Amino acid sequence: MRQMRVDKLGIDLLTHDPVVILKDMDGSHYLPILIGPFEATAIALALESAAVPRPMTHDLMRNILESLGSTLEQVVIHDIRDATFFAKLVVRIDGNLQEIDARPSDGIALALRVQSPIFVTDNIVLEESSAEKKSANEGEMTRFKKFLDDLKPSDFNR
Repeated sequence: MRQMRVDKLGIDLLTHDPVVILKDMDGSHYLPILIGPFEATAIALALESAAVPRPMTHDLMRNILESLGSTLEQVVIHDIRDATFFAKLVVRIDGNLQEIDARPSDGIALALRVQSPIFVTDNIVLEESSAEKKSANEGEMTRFKKFLDDLKPSDFNR
């Protein structure tokens, strides 16, 4: 598995859907994941450390974990089927680890709130990276990387 971090949040140029870009810790692999607008907002708020007057869903999830004395150990994005990513929350409850099925976007939004690591299995990272390299010529890849580097969370609100 590779540990990843949220690198950027923005809009996919082709579909105009929100996208979260994960980047591995050494910066050699990117993983774009299309997400819903509500999850994009939740991720953006966490990235900007924005205070909200009332708890949003992912704040509620954090509060529930804390009140039960549980911790989110990690989020693992472990599979992709029919262009849909699958994730699990690894939660420590009373000293035991429990795996809970989750959408990657929800796992990411929660991980950002509790500072838990995000991992992606190697086969997904490599599969996505090699597909990008095969489908894009060098100029397109350079422009795409520049686009990713210039994105900031506030761009999502445009």
